[in-house]
Amino acid sequence: MQERSLLEMRGIYKSFPGVKALRNVDFTLREGEIHALMGENGAGKSTLIKVLTGVHIKDSGDIYIKGQDGAVQIHSPQDAQNMGISTVYQEISLCPNLSVAENIFLGRGKRGLVNWRNMNRHAGKLLDSLGIAVKPTQQLASCSIAVQQMVAIARAVDMECSVLILDEPTSSLDESEVAKLFVLMRQLKERGVGIIFVTHFLDQVYEVCDRITVLRDGQLVGEYEIENLPRVQLVSKMLGKELDDMADIKNDIPVFEEKGKGYVYEAEGLCSSEGIKPFNFNIRKGEVNGFTGLLGSGRSECVRAIFGADKVTGGKVKVNGREVKINKPIDAMKNGIAYLPEDRKRDGIVGDLSVRDNIILALQVKKGFFKPFTKAEATKFADEYIKLLDIKTASVNTPIKSLSGGNQQKVILGRWLLTHPEYLILDEPTRGIDVGTKIDIQKLVLKLASEGMSITFISSETDEMLRTCSRLLVMRDRKLVGELTGDELTQTTIMNTIAGGEQE
Repeated sequence: MQERSLLEMRGIYKSFPGVKALRNVDFTLREGEIHALMGENGAGKSTLIKVLTGVHIKDSGDIYIKGQDGAVQIHSPQDAQNMGISTVYQEISLCPNLSVAENIFLGRGKRGLVNWRNMNRHAGKLLDSLGIAVKPTQQLASCSIAVQQMVAIARAVDMECSVLILDEPTSSLDESEVAKLFVLMRQLKERGVGIIFVTHFLDQVYEVCDRITVLRDGQLVGEYEIENLPRVQLVSKMLGKELDDMADIKNDIPVFEEKGKGYVYEAEGLCSSEGIKPFNFNIRKGEVNGFTGLLGSGRSECVRAIFGADKVTGGKVKVNGREVKINKPIDAMKNGIAYLPEDRKRDGIVGDLSVRDNIILALQVKKGFFKPFTKAEATKFADEYIKLLDIKTASVNTPIKSLSGGNQQKVILGRWLLTHPEYLILDEPTRGIDVGTKIDIQKLVLKLASEGMSITFISSETDEMLRTCSRLLVMRDRKLVGELTGDELTQTTIMNTIAGGEQE
């Protein structure tokens, strides 16, 4: 091992059925360092962390930890903990019904005997030394999410961790809570603890980190000192598009004609319970626009606020010039808005239902379950969209879970088209499906727009956004930071705007 290294991972491979999750990945963490692990969805970050913490067993490669002889084998989370590796996840894995002190010492009592006075005194000293303003006797459930995370970190520190993994710790925190967490992280850094910081927030990376390791498609792109990697270069490395190599595909973008002067949908100061900063948004008839930004930037949360899928906490909404209240999805549906969600397995398909029942679901909700369609009506609707979208299925009775991912996506698209929406929101409609089906969906989006439907299109693939959208709204750290149209719609401009060189 290198002199100051706490941890070295060399040539790590990990595969799952049909997926090579990690291929020859190296990672080094040094003493007193905050090291960002960056990459888009599917890059391999979570798998690498799970290999390090014993949740997954690596297929090959070596792991070296300071103080251990030779390469180590980590077969379980307990092995990792015994070697000084602790993880604090976004979802707190403590016991909210117990006190702060009890959570810090959870599982460390001997034969059920607890000296409460000593435990509370020790916990109090630990919390004071880390600047965590909470009483050891306070019930954890009464603490904010930020304080709960700090308690989890205190627990890890007291168990003498030398490697601390923080997995998306700031996703649910406000700015003041993030600042307090960063103070604690810097304190631990001064003590020589090495911190692996997994996040999607670029501003936070450049505020608190010393180095960045970038993964893409299960492979190591590189390790960089923070001062040597400008934000725009970080974005290009994460997305796999080098600025000099980007083709200008402006000529491939269709020209959209305005179909009317008014807006189909308008929002002013819209915000939600998911931490989206208030934003203004509108869309015209026959327009295709989109939200772009890195994973976690807030693009999905914006459209969920538009559809009422998340709790709306402020703002005004107009549909066709008339002010309306959209507090839940049924309100949006009644105002002619449809939404294909990002996660089709969790929020889209109902796996045990047939293709027919999945297709008619949204229209049935709109009509009311006390007025069910006849089987003949439902079959007629299903047959129409199976033909329109070329859905590969044995019959309308086939359970949707037995279809391929691309065909499942087409079924969900058919579900929403059956409601004949005026405004259709598509969040990652082509994720995880084959190239041919992707092109079919892109062509369909443009065809629907040419017929007058308004569409908001979100994709992690920038090329796809450029082919389909005439206007892009750029998100960073859950804030709208730019709007691009016309000649601005290029890979370079998008990446500069995501990175921070934009019109704020």
